[in-house]
Amino acid sequence: MGKIAQVSVKYIIHATLKAEGLVDRPDVIGAIFGQSEGLLGKEMELRELQKSGRIGRIDVETFDKNGKTTARIMIPSSLDKTQTAIIAAAVETIDRIGPCNGKISLDKIEDVRNEKRDYIQERAKQILSKFIKESEPEESLAREVRDSVKVGSVVSINGLEAGPGVESSDELILVEGRADVIACLKAGVNNALAVNGTNIPKAVGELMKSKRTTVAFVDGDRGGDLIVKALQQVGGVDFVAKAPDGKEVEELVGKEILQALRAKTSLKSARRDFKPRKKSSGGKDKVFAKKVLDEIDGKSVIRVYDSSYKLLGELPLSDLRSVRGLSGVYLVVTDTPVTTDLVYFAEKNQAQVLVGSKLETRKRSRVKILTKRAL
Repeated sequence: MGKIAQVSVKYIIHATLKAEGLVDRPDVIGAIFGQSEGLLGKEMELRELQKSGRIGRIDVETFDKNGKTTARIMIPSSLDKTQTAIIAAAVETIDRIGPCNGKISLDKIEDVRNEKRDYIQERAKQILSKFIKESEPEESLAREVRDSVKVGSVVSINGLEAGPGVESSDELILVEGRADVIACLKAGVNNALAVNGTNIPKAVGELMKSKRTTVAFVDGDRGGDLIVKALQQVGGVDFVAKAPDGKEVEELVGKEILQALRAKTSLKSARRDFKPRKKSSGGKDKVFAKKVLDEIDGKSVIRVYDSSYKLLGELPLSDLRSVRGLSGVYLVVTDTPVTTDLVYFAEKNQAQVLVGSKLETRKRSRVKILTKRAL
């Protein structure tokens, strides 16, 4: 059989097979070619289309469980949209695979050119950014030198990283970590102190008591809310400043940092923003997650639920980086490995529990992570 050239692929048909017995990869491919033969006319015969390079090598990945087989099917196509859709519909009509009955359902038709355009766009940004940086005027070079001096002026106070103005200033700005202190220094704010998470050291409480004003400057997510609550247990927080929703302090440029600090609110006002969220219910989460995993077994999708286990939405794994800012998210479930990108997705959408097939990241997270083995 001919093999389609990768450069000519326009679309990829993604489908899922559920067989009522055990079948192998050759059974699936044989069923696709055999049961579509004569169905669409000579011009749309799969074997002829593959010989001419308009349909590529059919990729099948099988998974056996409880005496049944599930398979992921990918069919590359260089046909137009209409013809590709016809092929996808024809594949869905297959009802027997090898020795047993089965059902093939379409997951999506992926436009490969969109991914290429996205890659070109991102790569062009990188190239342009590097080109601009290499051709910056002397003023920019001078600014870089000044910034490096500010970064180099991070000091240690009782084992905590801080700006050089912390001890002399009447106002204390409390941030999460070293990267936030550096971001503040670049913005000209030299009185920031890193508390290093929600386990607040005693030294922080002592410093808070010695200052006239204390400002908690935190990330615009649930983690920031938790740090404010932890600081309340240690000492008196007068004001709260937050990065924009979904952003971290270390990601902000100088102008954004100054704007956030100017927009700080009193702790009494800020408390309205820190709404209590449902705590993880452990056993119920596991039972529900196991049920969802059975439903999406073998599919590269993500399901998102609220605290009442109501489905908020389902999206392909390929759309992971493009979705953020969802509201009311409690549980994220996917039948794929838990990667750094998945953890980042859960954190940015303020989920409390993330469930995947297995763990493939060492990233530490405030999100509770469960795998199939833990269920």
